Amino acid sequence: MKMLINVPETVVADALRGMTAAHPELVVDVENRVVVRRDAPVAGKVGLVSGGGSGHEPLHAGFVGPGMLDAACPGEVFTSPVPDQMVRAAAAVDSGQGVLFVVKNYTGDVLNFEMAMELAEDEGVQVAKVLVNDDVAVTDSTFTAGRRGTGATLFVEKLAGAAAEEGAPLDRVAAIARQVNDSSRSFGVALSAVTTPAKGSPTFDLPTGQLELGIGIHGEPGRERRAMMTSGEIADFAVDAVLEDLRPTGPVIALVNGMGATPLLELYGFNAEVQRVLVERGVPVARTLVGNYVTSLDMAGCSVTLCQVDEELLRLWDAPVRTAALRWGL
Repeated sequence: MKMLINVPETVVADALRGMTAAHPELVVDVENRVVVRRDAPVAGKVGLVSGGGSGHEPLHAGFVGPGMLDAACPGEVFTSPVPDQMVRAAAAVDSGQGVLFVVKNYTGDVLNFEMAMELAEDEGVQVAKVLVNDDVAVTDSTFTAGRRGTGATLFVEKLAGAAAEEGAPLDRVAAIARQVNDSSRSFGVALSAVTTPAKGSPTFDLPTGQLELGIGIHGEPGRERRAMMTSGEIADFAVDAVLEDLRPTGPVIALVNGMGATPLLELYGFNAEVQRVLVERGVPVARTLVGNYVTSLDMAGCSVTLCQVDEELLRLWDAPVRTAALRWGL
């Protein structure tokens, strides 16, 4: 496989060096693998820290900045960051108001963030945690016990981040994060397999003319394989899977997310079909976001995430945000 890299061993470090050059508003510690907003710690503000394996960009480092995360900890490709990274990040953003860890439900992430919570608390940092587990495709799978954390991570980081930016206390920021997670569901589809730099070839076999329904962001298997479907057929399947579990009674924010190798031409076309299904099912859409936000390296495919919102959550969604990958209102 052809990749725009030097050697697999330096992929993450090289990317962080490039991020440093592109975003002077961030402090990027390449050696210790921590990305922090330059004005941290912000006086009187709860700090938000997240992280996970690299390969899902712009998640998480691309969401560091005013209105979202205060720091992110990138691990090696598809590998959890280590507790030392998280402790450094917490110390860097703690203003004395506490720190919220946003953790996707993958076993390595959960274990390492739990250890980091203990270490940070030993150093006098008040820490809370929210576990993101929005994927309806499977209950247990490779890398997880329970549901995987996927697209709802963006919603949690944006909405809780907005609350923290307004000065909400730690218990309130954590409560909003948990409400958002509880109100969100996702479903992903793969049109091609993912290739990691270390392996240099597809990590699983997906024959030509087939797709995987319910794929995970590391290439974990989903519900079933089928012959290739139209965009409309995929939207019917994915949205119905989400709605069957979420059962919204009010408006939603819709995220139509690309897995990394799907062009916007296709994603916008797929969004048209997603919107059609939601109209047919009587679900009002308050806001829509389309693009590559929670990716899986070079995987072709998409995911749909819906988050039911009330007036408060919608206000927090519209609140200003200024990060490398998401920005409006500033």
